[in-house]
Amino acid sequence: MTASPLPVIVGLDAGGTKLGVRAETLDGSRVADVALPADEWSASPAGGAARWLDVRIRHVLPEGATVAALGVGAQGLDTVEHARELRAALGELGYRAAVVNDAELLVPAAGLRDGIGVIAGTGSIAVGADASGRTLFAGGWGWVIGDEGGAPAIVREATVAALRADDEGLPDDGLLAALERAFGVSSAPALARAVNDDPTPESWGPRAVAVFAAADGGSGLAVSVIDRAGSALAALIDRLVSRGATGSHIVVGGSVFAHQPRLLAAFSGAVAATHPGFTVVPLTDAPVAGAVELARRIVA
Repeated sequence: MTASPLPVIVGLDAGGTKLGVRAETLDGSRVADVALPADEWSASPAGGAARWLDVRIRHVLPEGATVAALGVGAQGLDTVEHARELRAALGELGYRAAVVNDAELLVPAAGLRDGIGVIAGTGSIAVGADASGRTLFAGGWGWVIGDEGGAPAIVREATVAALRADDEGLPDDGLLAALERAFGVSSAPALARAVNDDPTPESWGPRAVAVFAAADGGSGLAVSVIDRAGSALAALIDRLVSRGATGSHIVVGGSVFAHQPRLLAAFSGAVAATHPGFTVVPLTDAPVAGAVELARRIVA
């Protein structure tokens, strides 16, 4: 006797380093909740991205499960048009899907209907919506030229600050030594070479912890780098509000916000100075919860 198909709601969170996959039955029972490597993830072209996601969905779901609805939040979907292209490509594979930028998962993951989501992880971006529901983006330019507050960008700015201070003949306040240890070198010129020899998020990002450790150890330079990162992230809120973003909650997520309270404090302080009526809400569940919520709204 053939078992009846098991309809499930699936949420995906495709970030810079991992893919979160969560699946629940229609009554809310969880049947899968895993993180997979996202090394080869690219949001373009849409057809290839849809097939990449499809393979991983099939890998995770239990035998006999059928996808009633799919919610997707993905890094790299930085325009509404791009998200529509991926939704259409997933539709060609048989999925009823809601597709958004990964930062748009934060507000529904926090149980809210409106507000602004801000991610600081491998990259950084802020996403909101105006009164008509039009999605608004700020930041998210990539770690080479922006993404202030993301881990690679913090390492980039800290390295610049430490090397500039060394050029000026100032004594090391702990930041240069921390970066030298992180990159396995013993001089400022060697640090510059090491940073430039492997200019990738995979190389720079994990070393951001050295900057926060230096700040904890009393480095004024490191504290300044973190404060500037927090202010740059808060400036994303200014841009969205000036363009009509609605809501009074700012939901923050991403690995740097989650693991580095100094950045969260710097960001919260900068927001309070310019938008005292806003509430900063650190996300307590994984962002993939927002993808599940978006999928559940499809079947509701």
